[in-house]
Amino acid sequence: MKYVYAFEEGNRDQKYLLGGKGANLAEMTNLGLPVPPGFTITTEACKVYMAGGDTMPEGLMDEVAGAVSALEGKMGKTLGDVNDPLLVSVRSGAAFSMPGMMDTVLNLGLNDVSVQGLAKQTQNERFAYDSYRRFVQMFAKIVLDVPGDAFEHAIEALREERGVATDPELTADDLQGLVETFKGIVREHAGIEFPQEPTAQLAFAVEAVFKSWNGDRAKIYRRMEDIPDDLGTAVNVQTMAFGNKGEDSGTGVAFTRDPATGENRPYGDFLANAQGEDVVAGIRVTEPLEAMGTHFPECHTQLLEVMDLLQNHYRDMCDIEFTIEQGRLFILQTRVGKRTAAAALRMAVEMEEEGLIDKREAVLRVQPEQLDQMLHPQFDPDAKYTALTKGLNASPGAAVGQVYFTADDAEARHNEGQRVILVRPETSPDDLHGMIAAEGILTSRGGLVSHAAVVARGMGTPAVCGASELDISVAKREFRVGDTVVTEGEVISINGSTGEVVVGAVPVITPEPTGPFGIILSWADEFRTMGVRTNADLPHDALVAREFGAEGIGLCRTEHMFLGSRLHLVQRFILAGSPEEEHEVLKELATYQREDFLGILEAMDGLPVTVRLLDPPLHEFLPNIEELLVEDAKGELDEAGRTLLAAAEHWREANPMLGTRGVRLGILKPELYKMQVRALLEAAIERKLQGGHPIVEIMIPLSISKAELGLAVDWVHEVAESTFGAAGEIGGVDFKTGTMIETPRAALVADEIAGVAEFFSFGTNDLTQMTFGFSRDDIEGRFMPVYLEQHLLPHNPFETIDFEGVGGLVKTAVKLGREKRPDLKLGICGEHGGDPKSVHFCNEVGLDYVSCSPYRVPIARLAAAHAALGAGGPGTTA
Repeated sequence: MKYVYAFEEGNRDQKYLLGGKGANLAEMTNLGLPVPPGFTITTEACKVYMAGGDTMPEGLMDEVAGAVSALEGKMGKTLGDVNDPLLVSVRSGAAFSMPGMMDTVLNLGLNDVSVQGLAKQTQNERFAYDSYRRFVQMFAKIVLDVPGDAFEHAIEALREERGVATDPELTADDLQGLVETFKGIVREHAGIEFPQEPTAQLAFAVEAVFKSWNGDRAKIYRRMEDIPDDLGTAVNVQTMAFGNKGEDSGTGVAFTRDPATGENRPYGDFLANAQGEDVVAGIRVTEPLEAMGTHFPECHTQLLEVMDLLQNHYRDMCDIEFTIEQGRLFILQTRVGKRTAAAALRMAVEMEEEGLIDKREAVLRVQPEQLDQMLHPQFDPDAKYTALTKGLNASPGAAVGQVYFTADDAEARHNEGQRVILVRPETSPDDLHGMIAAEGILTSRGGLVSHAAVVARGMGTPAVCGASELDISVAKREFRVGDTVVTEGEVISINGSTGEVVVGAVPVITPEPTGPFGIILSWADEFRTMGVRTNADLPHDALVAREFGAEGIGLCRTEHMFLGSRLHLVQRFILAGSPEEEHEVLKELATYQREDFLGILEAMDGLPVTVRLLDPPLHEFLPNIEELLVEDAKGELDEAGRTLLAAAEHWREANPMLGTRGVRLGILKPELYKMQVRALLEAAIERKLQGGHPIVEIMIPLSISKAELGLAVDWVHEVAESTFGAAGEIGGVDFKTGTMIETPRAALVADEIAGVAEFFSFGTNDLTQMTFGFSRDDIEGRFMPVYLEQHLLPHNPFETIDFEGVGGLVKTAVKLGREKRPDLKLGICGEHGGDPKSVHFCNEVGLDYVSCSPYRVPIARLAAAHAALGAGGPGTTA
């Protein structure tokens, strides 16, 4: 097996073998762009390394030695040479972009001898020792696990001793002494001398990159982005290009379009006399990309030409890292750039208009999950507030929360239910868990392509970066702006769209997306073949969903109509001592139910409305029995309280999830179900009288057999007959009667049930609980995180449908049901209806529609289009 490929041997189609970075380096090399030469160690080598218990594959380093020799021949330089040493970078490169999540080593090949050759060749001793100290620091932290703070403290101490404020003010002698200090830190913490042999350095670095694939931050990121754990990473070994050789050098990151807004203009950050990590780490304040035209006009013109070429070649917005070494431009890498949801929508629409892509590609360019970002809150434009300071608008959206200064604290407070703003001088990949937990991110350093900005945009988290007026003290757990001090736990608001930072809570509103948002969804509707409905119990929710494109209601939960001011009526029904008392209460409830249904039918006029009859057990409408028992023990219950206690004890069940609920409750209390059906049909008749077009679907929950469902269906038709007869000349309305498939048994005898059901709606929340034997309310905080961490489950089955088990039951029910009744309407109304991978599964098995919460409707519409176009299916990372 071949493990090593020179850049000129690959192409962009080999990302699973060479990683995204390696494949793109190969592509750019073959396009004739100024890419520093190098080679790529394949992902296969990483897989063999992991499969062998973290043992380097046999023969790998021999291949690497051959590739190094060939590289030395190209460059006319040798690793470790005393006169003119070859120096290389060693970078990770997975098939899918994971910015900052794995390790990189720069300036490899420097040692006590070759540093002299570098100084001689560049005639710049300061540059040589600055490069060496950077290499020792980076190598020790990444390869030898030496704490990075130890080096930072040493630099700070040296600056204080010399009375200077910044690193560039340190002299060559200072940096030479710092190298020795750093080597002493390595000796103290790692227990070894810093490696001097370049081939040993390279072997160490390659293995470190392999190991970083399974580092905590990489695993967290993969879980968040749903990237498989078995892909492994490639390793790219590339000739160094130095942006810190003096004022005729520099480095930067460029995007061919604005990744925050999607505007068609070059965008990015630039630093003169700096190396790449200075830009992305947010350590120094950057200049905008256009400033490069002042410093290096020829290189700037050349870069713009490269950007245009790459965007047209990849037919997408590209993220490009570049370095200028003594007036010469080098392209270090490119990839399809990450972008905000707003930018993704705008780019997709404008690129289609420009003829760069077609409608199909435009729809596929926007990921369903990105649409959720468009619904992020923003500061209320009518709110009165004064900004404390302003930074860069790094990731759009507004966030309000309590200030915490470490990732661990942010995560801990989030787990306690607090809304958190993570405040840091700058973030690093080690802060990822805190960034995920935070409502928003605020940094005092860093540019628009810093770690904080890139990660926040990818997650859809509001972020303000580079707010340089912030004086942050992590040790004191406070930050200052002038005379204002904000301490840990205080509430602040940030606006990632404007860069504003405000002390206190600013009212926020949720925007209503227009423009490209609507265009992409309209194009998506041209491709999708599956309907999208909503789960809505109130007219307002139904109207919101309809505005988002819902094509009906797939689940209207009637139990929500029994709460609030009507709860006392339900309790009276439960406590009724005779059928006559029950009848009187049901008459009152029917009035409210009819009003509720009329509002829903009006909001969804002309579209189907599926109303689920009462599902939960009656004890849920009674006070908590434990609280009643405590009050009774204290002698605090009156006669009415003791009556409620008796009823609570009567209806109490050991496992109410599997108890007297759904159709079982209807069989025990048939008048309750009949009242609901009558109220619904009367509301439909009234809507018809008003000139409307009600489309009614009556859903019986939790059926497990034909006989059970058949009894309930007979009641429905009995009520319909009497209700329509009483309606006189207006007559009745068309309606369908069906059931929820929520138990394994129902799925397995779906052909029998289809004999009396005109439609099925899969209640996958309950079906998942009963199939797995999991209690959703109990497992999330207990063993589910452990199961996911140890890969005992591929994903949380309550978030994405279990394709094999629960999905297998759904497939069986679809097959059996349609064999019995070919025109059987099939849908899903569990939470999975808004999950893109689950939507793809539903399309694959032939469901007619999915139903989800109103704000998930746009996501489901786009996911259904992706499914119809064959993208984003189960197990993919599209």
